[in-house]
Amino acid sequence: MDATAVVAPADGRVVVVEEVTDLEYFQDKRVQVSIFMSPMNVHVNRNPIDGEVLYSRYHPGKYLVAWDPKSSTDNERHSVVIRNERVTLLVKQIAGALARRIVNRLQPGQSVVQNAEMGFIKFGSRVDLLLPPGTQVAVAIGEVVQGGVTVIAKV
Repeated sequence: MDATAVVAPADGRVVVVEEVTDLEYFQDKRVQVSIFMSPMNVHVNRNPIDGEVLYSRYHPGKYLVAWDPKSSTDNERHSVVIRNERVTLLVKQIAGALARRIVNRLQPGQSVVQNAEMGFIKFGSRVDLLLPPGTQVAVAIGEVVQGGVTVIAKV
């Protein structure tokens, strides 16, 4: 795979591409790309880049429908920050109204390989990807993406 590519961490449909302010880790503006996984999608989540895990944290929360904008901050989720020489990004696995179990195996200090499994979410859910400001996103709202295959952005 291309080392400049950030690949989709999940199968599903792009539901958000927008600038947001991240209050969990970066404390600044980021470009958010959100992928909604219906109950019919494969729910394995993949590392979008090669790199080192800097942060891995579980957050208990609500079970709002995964396409609700508040699900990114209010729902049960697991956040991971991965860094390499080109980019530092945050991936959030977010439980939806049906999903009641998030599995994530990554630990700070661990080296990860792009497209390797990072975990999974049972049933319908969402994955948010927070990219550096100014990142040129290669997907659009409504586009269907394939985890580990579709290029979300170049860095």
